[in-house]
Amino acid sequence: MLKAFRNIFAIPDLRKKIAFTGLILLFYRLGCAIPAPGVNLNVLKEQVAKPGGILRFLDLFSGGALGRLAIFGLGIMPYITAAIIMELLVAVIPKLKEWQEEGEAGRRKITQVTRYTTLGLALMQSIGLVWSLSRPTRDIEGLVIEFTWLKGITIVITLVAGMALLMWFGELITERGIGNGMSLLIFTAIISRMPHEGKILFNTATSKYGNIIIPVIAAIALAVVVGVIYLDQGERRIPVQYAKQVRGRRMTMGGSTYIPLKINTSGVIPIIFASSVIYFPAMLSQWIPGLSGFAQWLSNGYPYFIIYTVFIIFFAYFYTYIVFDPFTQAEHLKKYGAFVPGIRPGVPTATYISKVLNRINMPGSMSLAVIALLPTILFYFFGTREIPFGGASVMIVVGVALETMKQIESQLQMRHYEGFLK
Repeated sequence: MLKAFRNIFAIPDLRKKIAFTGLILLFYRLGCAIPAPGVNLNVLKEQVAKPGGILRFLDLFSGGALGRLAIFGLGIMPYITAAIIMELLVAVIPKLKEWQEEGEAGRRKITQVTRYTTLGLALMQSIGLVWSLSRPTRDIEGLVIEFTWLKGITIVITLVAGMALLMWFGELITERGIGNGMSLLIFTAIISRMPHEGKILFNTATSKYGNIIIPVIAAIALAVVVGVIYLDQGERRIPVQYAKQVRGRRMTMGGSTYIPLKINTSGVIPIIFASSVIYFPAMLSQWIPGLSGFAQWLSNGYPYFIIYTVFIIFFAYFYTYIVFDPFTQAEHLKKYGAFVPGIRPGVPTATYISKVLNRINMPGSMSLAVIALLPTILFYFFGTREIPFGGASVMIVVGVALETMKQIESQLQMRHYEGFLK
């Protein structure tokens, strides 16, 4: 392991990429600490700390920047939402489907539309934040924002400009650094809150159960990380055989390969979708007080467990079939003269792939629901919601770390160095 780290810094090009990535992430964390003008930070901190609130959920993905209403207070969530919307629209809008099939030129067009959609979502979210934070709440004295038109416009412009700068940071890391820029930004945001959450968890747990609980917490954390790695890396491989083909005067030799079907094809998207649906009534209750009772019922107790689990399983199946269509895959295999051994090409192949996908999706989605519900389950034992190893956060952290390690590994192997993974 130490030799692999030495190899990284022995390669000038890789060393520069890592240094550039670290510099951009440093600028990002500095932007998360600079608050927008005209904000009462003490009142805002009280609102964000309220359990079960939408601000608490959004603050997780902004690395604490929303708790200060900082320049990067919106975090990367508007971009993630825009990217998910574009993926869904590609499946239903023929023009976007054509762009996707055009190759690099089409992807640039889709990326451009995603950027504009991100800025539109950032504008709507920032206006909503300014409006909601300038209204009094029942259990907190004072206002986060003493609203004036000049102050409101200034805060909105600051947040939208911060979102645009954050997009640029992510694209710079992807182009000139190491790893996926947007993923590393949200990885950094979540990691920055883990020491604080871990400290609160240990203090609360030890005050309630004593030091004997520390090995239990460590064992749970290790088990969750191992489970997430297994869920992220596990796959079912469908064998594929290519037949010999004659093209002109040349004969292409047949071969064998496989289609990798991941246990968790949809990644962390079902958790984000399900959380958004669960928190939507709570967000609406700020404008419609009559919904506050329903929102409270939905976000607590057994209804929360049952509805949240159902939504995660539903979105896991839904999103999997959006990003991986068995019928499209079967058509591609048939077009290139490939087949699954023992299965006829065409519709039978699509039915077989769909059947396998359904079988692995059920344990994958159930495991995803358990990981997502872990902070709520542990809350009843430890009395705190600050759980650093549960929910979407641990899925994102482990997934991004593994993906970045693979990229560094490939860079090392290209230069004939031994990497991390063996």
